[in-house]
Amino acid sequence: MNMCSKCHKTILFQQEQGAKFASAVSGSSSSSNILKETFAAALVDAETKSVEPVVVSVQPSSVQAVAEVVPPEAATAKLKQGPSRCTTCNKWVGLTGLKCRCGDLFCGTHRYADIHNCSFNYHAAAQEAIAKANPVVKAEKLDKI
Repeated sequence: MNMCSKCHKTILFQQEQGAKFASAVSGSSSSSNILKETFAAALVDAETKSVEPVVVSVQPSSVQAVAEVVPPEAATAKLKQGPSRCTTCNKWVGLTGLKCRCGDLFCGTHRYADIHNCSFNYHAAAQEAIAKANPVVKAEKLDKI
């Protein structure tokens, strides 16, 4: 069918969703015709790269079924992390990259705060940590006799 791997996965995902929907709605022939039309429309949309959520409502006798076809990008998309490159020298660091408290990623050379001109105030952070760990203890005043 001359499809790239992404398009092929999209089609397979939609077929699985269609099979799940068909098993939930199975019953009357009119519902299967509606299912086929909806599924065919979804396949055409997938091939034209304009996949949108489709809501189908079938009401044979007293049974009511509503199904949503989730766009494959939302379902299969993993949380993408930022690039694994040093912020200073743009060197690829992979898993050895070190994330600084200022929020940037650095290589082994630029990991030190004084080298990459870090904007994080380590002195103030240390003072706050010490203040939280050692609260001020104030004794009660003694009554004079």
